[in-house]
Amino acid sequence: MEKITKGHPLSQSEDIVKANIETLKQLFPTIVKEGKIDIQELKALLDEEIETGEEYYRFTWAGKNEARKEANKPSTATLRPCKEESKDWDTTGNIFIEGDNLEVLKLLQKSYAGKIKMMYFDPPYNTGKDFVYKDNYTDNLSNYLDQTGQTDEVGNKLSTNTESDGRYHSNWLNMMYPRLKLARNLLSEDGVIFISIDDNEVYNLHKLYNEIFGEENFVCQFTREAIKGGSVSKFVRETHDFILVYAKDIELLTFGGFEKAELELNLSDENGPYAKGRELNKWGAGSRRVDSPGMWFPIKGPDGVDVFPYRNDGSEGRWRLGKTKMSELVAKNDIIFEKRANGTFIAYEKLRGNKNSFTQFISILKDKYLNAKATEELKFLFKKERAIFDFSKPTNLIKDLMLLSMLSDNEIVLDIFAGSGTTADAVMQLNAEDGGSRKFICVQLPELTSESSEAYIAGYKTIAELCKARILLAGKKIIKDANSELFSETGNNLDIGFKAFKLDSSNIHAWDGSVENLENNLFNVTNNIKENRSEEDVLYEILIKYGLDLTVPITEKTIHSCKVFCIGAGVLFVCLSDNITTQVAEEIGKWKEELQPATCRALFKDNGFADDIAKTNSIQILRQYGIEEANSI
Repeated sequence: MEKITKGHPLSQSEDIVKANIETLKQLFPTIVKEGKIDIQELKALLDEEIETGEEYYRFTWAGKNEARKEANKPSTATLRPCKEESKDWDTTGNIFIEGDNLEVLKLLQKSYAGKIKMMYFDPPYNTGKDFVYKDNYTDNLSNYLDQTGQTDEVGNKLSTNTESDGRYHSNWLNMMYPRLKLARNLLSEDGVIFISIDDNEVYNLHKLYNEIFGEENFVCQFTREAIKGGSVSKFVRETHDFILVYAKDIELLTFGGFEKAELELNLSDENGPYAKGRELNKWGAGSRRVDSPGMWFPIKGPDGVDVFPYRNDGSEGRWRLGKTKMSELVAKNDIIFEKRANGTFIAYEKLRGNKNSFTQFISILKDKYLNAKATEELKFLFKKERAIFDFSKPTNLIKDLMLLSMLSDNEIVLDIFAGSGTTADAVMQLNAEDGGSRKFICVQLPELTSESSEAYIAGYKTIAELCKARILLAGKKIIKDANSELFSETGNNLDIGFKAFKLDSSNIHAWDGSVENLENNLFNVTNNIKENRSEEDVLYEILIKYGLDLTVPITEKTIHSCKVFCIGAGVLFVCLSDNITTQVAEEIGKWKEELQPATCRALFKDNGFADDIAKTNSIQILRQYGIEEANSI
């Protein structure tokens, strides 16, 4: 049984440098000399593709090398579960994380690499008034805990980045570079990232994007009308900001469409000419009846026959629209049916002259996406007469970007600058409108609110607190307004919950890489788990370090007075109890046999075994059941 200690791959987040080196070794095996990379051999293999001159096009700034190194540095931190601040903990697929998004992105590398379909970021615009978080590349986690007032009496030391600072642009770029670098790793190959920005840094952000994502993966730049009238500046009134759009791989990116007025009418019936529009049978991920039971119901088809939404393979499916909207289309005779050979139907919406067809998103976003709309949304939710958060984006902007991204059921939206929680609200709203099951991961720094702000007066001491409150209030409103078809006999099919986590140092003494804990760690070899840390704290750190989804199903059993967690239907068994005996190992083996997972691992508390003989024999028992990898902490 291998004990996981500091530096072990399972004690920290993904080691990106090591992973890149392994990729290089596979691509160019001759560059490996006694386990090291022969850079001269690599140069010889690449030949003319290496730039050696002094003058060539590049983008650089003060601190770039350190920012690049920081993006590759593993983290030993963890995310501690906060059930009391969550909603629907046992059933939700959504995640809210309070903490520094740089460390959080590192921790998400193993579990979510290549799994995020869409990202929307609304970072500080670097206007001189908004804060720029000052990373400490020596010990970033301790720096975060200190700056957010979690380790001493100093309180919030987050500061603004003013033009009087000699490295005004460099400070901002040093904040953005490692975050975008790590975010790209999480995007799926067909994924897309949207980021809001204004004139202050739009040109630098373009260059930064080009370096990290590749100039060839630039999709477009939207100009958004943010305010009416405009703020006063020296020469002109500024009314707009921008949204930059980049793909992970533009060859794999697929964009949806939006409505336009002109419509070519080429069919007709007693109600006039029409064009055949979108299919009302839903296809692809989440299109089965079991995915949305409330979206399986009959509508009246030709000759009054009941038509159900069958999929192309003949299995039971679901409608794209709910009962109310489908009933309206039937009543208006606005559905055309095509009969399959097996007797089932595909239903299409008729698009008449007063309806709209679909076209690509236009690059100038006017009127529809004003900040004022976001302000009104927040005032309504929080029942306030004044704005509770400045410069929030409206939910309809994020919803339309999700539609543009063709975000399907169960796919994830990531927002690492969550602010007031617009992205989370938009995901839940869109799911309520079309019966979808999209998920969100939102990250927000616990930045203190100003004591004179409406948020502070309302009791929200940090922006993270405000964000969580907004998600809860939005969920209640969505449920109140939701159509009845989103609810089945077994309960609510609409996910308005979230699992809350907080960034913190490792729960395990031996894994904690922070500088100030180095001396303490030397005296904690007997009991590795820190005081005031629960079994669930340790459990979720194990999930992160093993690369498992934070919403993976977890089953708990008590076996011979020991608590055992079964994760992901037998992918991993964890026991952190004391007095672990061979009977516990035997029952874990039987449990694994019942579940038949493709792979299975086990992890125990190292000093939890009754004695060394129990540990040795337990390893042998687990192997008999096909559990070859068993580790301890």
